[in-house]
Amino acid sequence: MSFRTILILVLALAFGGSAAVGVSSFVGSKGQSKNLETIRIVVATADVARGGMLTSDVVRLRDCPKELAPEGVFLKIEDAVGRAVYSPLVKDEPVLDGKLAPKGAGSGLAALIPRGMRAFTIQTTNITAGVAGFILPGNKVDVLLTVSNQQGEDKTGGGSTTTLLQNVEILAVDQRITAPAENRVDTAELKSVTLLVNPDQATKLDLGQTKGTLHLSLRNPEDERDAKTRPATFNELRFFQDKPWDERAKGLFESLGKLAAQKPPVQAAPPPPPAPAVVEEQEPEPAPRGVKIYRGTVWTLAN
Repeated sequence: MSFRTILILVLALAFGGSAAVGVSSFVGSKGQSKNLETIRIVVATADVARGGMLTSDVVRLRDCPKELAPEGVFLKIEDAVGRAVYSPLVKDEPVLDGKLAPKGAGSGLAALIPRGMRAFTIQTTNITAGVAGFILPGNKVDVLLTVSNQQGEDKTGGGSTTTLLQNVEILAVDQRITAPAENRVDTAELKSVTLLVNPDQATKLDLGQTKGTLHLSLRNPEDERDAKTRPATFNELRFFQDKPWDERAKGLFESLGKLAAQKPPVQAAPPPPPAPAVVEEQEPEPAPRGVKIYRGTVWTLAN
């Protein structure tokens, strides 16, 4: 037998063994997948609108891998039946406890109000002008309060608008607790909006609706942070068309920085002149003393 024939046989045995090992592994893994532990969970058999009641004909049990079952899912149909839906369900969606109202809460709007919260309805035609009919149940809005004052001592100049509440959920628009298919409400029929608020916010809305006019400002659903706002007055609109105070402060600091950069460097003060030398006064030397001797016409000074 030639070397070439032996080499071919060795390679054939090697490739054949590898293929056998691969097939064995595949069959083993397939057998393991068949033995994967499953549980039966409750799913919706049809779309259920917000506020709707779950009945036995809209839910069923379906097998699901145990490790893939979502947290809070129902395992018994009787635990889900008779409860209202907080948010809409779609067909084949697992029914979670967090999306349902408590048992006995009933259906409709009352079932959508969490414990400790209140539903407050604003009835004003200004809603139409504020958001042009684009507000829908489930949207988040800010509530603006406008107060007019014609008294002479009013510092606002006759009126002001302030942000009364922020990030408030809309429970219903008129009598609708679900959004229409076209995602728009006819402005001719838009006369009231019901908001989900706490008891303190409800009192503010009541007083604001009595003493002023309420408007709604639509928010991005992902924007949940409260904005830092300040009231707008009629005097500011008429006479003070300046930038906001924070932008003005920023400009002031920038101007001060430029002035500090342009200021010439401070030169060191010249050293003080040296103190004049003190000259000690010397006493004059006394005049020499002597004796004058006269001898005829010649005299001599003798010490």
